[in-house]
Amino acid sequence: MSTDSGEIKLHFLDYWRVIRVRFPLIILVFLLVVITAAVVTYFLPKTYISTVTMQVKQSDTLEVFQNRNIGGLDPRFLTTQFEIIQRKEILYPVIDALNLQKNWGLPSKEQTYFQLRRMVTMREIRNTELIQILVSSTDNREAMEIANRIADEYQRKRITDSQEWLDRSLTTLRDEVEKQRNKVEELRAEMNRIRVEAGINDLNPDSQEETLQAENTVQMSVEQQVASERLRVQSLRAKHDQISQMTDDQIMRSLVTLEIQDPTIQQVLPQFQEATSEMARLLNSGLGAKHPMVTALRAKMGVMENQLRDQITVLRKTLEANFSIAQESLKNLTAQLEDSRAAQQQSKSESAGYYAAKANYIQAKRLLEAAESRLNTETMQKTMPQRPVSIWEYAEVSEYPASPRVWLNIALGAVVGLVFGVGLSFFIEYLDTSVKTMEDIESFLQIPVLAVIPKNIAILKDEDPTCPDAEAYRILRTNVEFNRKSADANAFTIVSGGAGEGKTTTLTNLAYTFAQGGYSTLIVDADLRRPAQHRMFGVSNEVGLSDLLMGKADLEEVVMQTSVDNLFLLPSGSLPTDAVGILNSQRMVEFMEDVKNRFDAIFFDSPPILGVSDASVLASAVDLTIVVVQHRRFPRAMLQRVKNAITNVGGTILGVVLNNVDVRHDQYYEYYTSYYNYYNRPRKGDRTRTVKPTAGSAQKTEAAIPTAAKEDDHAEY
Repeated sequence: MSTDSGEIKLHFLDYWRVIRVRFPLIILVFLLVVITAAVVTYFLPKTYISTVTMQVKQSDTLEVFQNRNIGGLDPRFLTTQFEIIQRKEILYPVIDALNLQKNWGLPSKEQTYFQLRRMVTMREIRNTELIQILVSSTDNREAMEIANRIADEYQRKRITDSQEWLDRSLTTLRDEVEKQRNKVEELRAEMNRIRVEAGINDLNPDSQEETLQAENTVQMSVEQQVASERLRVQSLRAKHDQISQMTDDQIMRSLVTLEIQDPTIQQVLPQFQEATSEMARLLNSGLGAKHPMVTALRAKMGVMENQLRDQITVLRKTLEANFSIAQESLKNLTAQLEDSRAAQQQSKSESAGYYAAKANYIQAKRLLEAAESRLNTETMQKTMPQRPVSIWEYAEVSEYPASPRVWLNIALGAVVGLVFGVGLSFFIEYLDTSVKTMEDIESFLQIPVLAVIPKNIAILKDEDPTCPDAEAYRILRTNVEFNRKSADANAFTIVSGGAGEGKTTTLTNLAYTFAQGGYSTLIVDADLRRPAQHRMFGVSNEVGLSDLLMGKADLEEVVMQTSVDNLFLLPSGSLPTDAVGILNSQRMVEFMEDVKNRFDAIFFDSPPILGVSDASVLASAVDLTIVVVQHRRFPRAMLQRVKNAITNVGGTILGVVLNNVDVRHDQYYEYYTSYYNYYNRPRKGDRTRTVKPTAGSAQKTEAAIPTAAKEDDHAEY
């Protein structure tokens, strides 16, 4: 359990370390994204939205021939109305009324229509008959005017359609009433003729009370069937005439009003309307007429349109067949009625013919009264205001833009910038194959890390001896002492893979700490291409190592005592043309044996090992080699090349110094430098000594150079 917890904690700290190291990048990306979002939001055009709220009823027309449909709201009704509102029959009058084509500067009304349609959005208020028309525009007054005009035009269209349908229905009903009235007059005249010819005295010719007899019950039933069938035939004729004058598209839009229940049309029509809307959307989005999606959708629409038209054809034929069947049925019933009457006439006296004529007259009169009552009722309802659409809330001028939403965009920009910055940081960290931790070195090279040197370390000889920077080099000195196998292995070279990794500064400060520890220490500037030690100590570089190896000077003439006790300097001297030949000579071997006997520690400064071959020669000549690696600079693959360059010439690698670590960001290394500050806090009454560097901190001192073999070999190593 503890192991799992430790691993989780370690992973979290690694993530936090990456964030700390890449924090400036995260902040930069965050600010760039937020500023970009703010600038884009600032330059985006302001869009205003105006809203009209309407109540839309499913049907407010009069049903003349059949009872009204009292069922609930059709779930497809509002969807159909949404499509109707966005059609040209509604939007074209709006374009003309507001002169939108001229105001928008578009070449055609159809382009104006598509532009307007993109501005209109429909929304249903759930569980109600209320719908909302939302119009967006960069002009708040224009958005209000368009929304209100669309609502008014839709309301006018619905009322006009309802009124026209009602007028046609009432006209048909008046015609039927007039026909029935003529029939009643004919039957009245026939009844009176028979009564006069038969000499029948009927005190109440308009009443059926005295004429109803048991034998006439069957006859009356047949007559009622004939009358009902006749009315049904008239109803079917009116509907047949109405549909025959309508186009297929009008029939599809009037299915609910005509009360035609066709499952195929009800199923395919919404799909066809949806496909039509999708086709307009694809064309408006810039797709060409031959685009695969447009072609496929057009083929699908063709199939659905053929299905609809075929079904409407079937519907027309069905209605015609029903009408023919009803006529045939009426004909049969009429024939049956005539046969019944003929039979009764034969079996009855002359009075029976009168009573039959009277019954026919009374029955026709009753039908006429019922039809007149229905006509009067419907005519009266026509005069009442029809409200298939009620506008409950007109649009008003919007004072505040609906978009762009400044704070929302900035907030989203902040979130996106933060996420993108963190993601980019981890991506860069993933791509970064440079050395980041000691584990990278130890696992990749199988070489121990001797010390971690913080960033911005100064030259210690010019600083206060008690400064915290020296502690990292004291740790390095201690690890060097205890990692070398023998005290005789006292010749070191410090190399790096590339220039600028801090090997010269590391060598100088390490030699300084050795000298402070009582070691007789010699710094040899063996970088015969770009020497730097003479500048650090402020001495002349006229003579030095190159002159010694070429036999132009003796050791005592070129070695200088610095201002630091126990610390000596051998500059590089004049720069030769063949630096490798000089270093790889017998005089170099003799020089190495001489200084190893004279000094406790000798440090050879060298050029980068991957740049020139001088460092490889030095690595093979000295006892031990220390590799300086700059934190987060070069890829790990370069370390393997450095190791191979040393081992291939027979050199021995003592360890690696991880240099220039920014402990402010890489908290993993803070403990390397924090303990010294803790244990070296000034206490009350303590006195500190400040050592000020003097000009010419190194000078030639022949007598100071050790001439005998070392008496103290520091055997305690």
